[in-house]
Amino acid sequence: MKIIPRSFYQRNTVDVAQALLGQVLVRRITDKIISGVIVETEAYRYRDDAASHSFMGRTERNRAMFEEVGRAYVYFTYGMHFCVNVVARDNDSEAGAVLLRALVPKKGLDFMVRQRKTKVISNLTNGPAKLTQALRITNEQYGEDLTRKSSLYIIEGKKVTKSDIDTRPRIGIKKATDKLWNFRI
Repeated sequence: MKIIPRSFYQRNTVDVAQALLGQVLVRRITDKIISGVIVETEAYRYRDDAASHSFMGRTERNRAMFEEVGRAYVYFTYGMHFCVNVVARDNDSEAGAVLLRALVPKKGLDFMVRQRKTKVISNLTNGPAKLTQALRITNEQYGEDLTRKSSLYIIEGKKVTKSDIDTRPRIGIKKATDKLWNFRI
């Protein structure tokens, strides 16, 4: 159960989005551990990505995307849902993050069921807002250091080969739709 180091996130955002597949997102609430295997991600970069929150520059909302890699960027959307990203970019980029879109539950299934108010396991964490609700991720985790044992962190999971990864256009965006930066296993 090795926590993924900061250096993992200090490379091209698109590469990190693919490399996160198969890794395990861990949520710790007091003595309870809730986790899931990351099975879908999306990359969001900076100046070359009009769909990115960082495209127009730094704001109070997106400031995490410009700060230290390996930290959580959590945002509120549609006035009702949280989404969680991992800040990731190479040294040549000023901003970047990977949206965690879906997990396969691993630990804390009963907790997730109560949080989501559904017993349909396939529907627990199969979307970015669903996974944050299931793991009770909120703005309190904004900026959390994912490279150390905290309330939210990522540990090594299983190795995923390039042939296991399905590449598609990103979901729910209207700009930069030509970028095939949605990755799934």
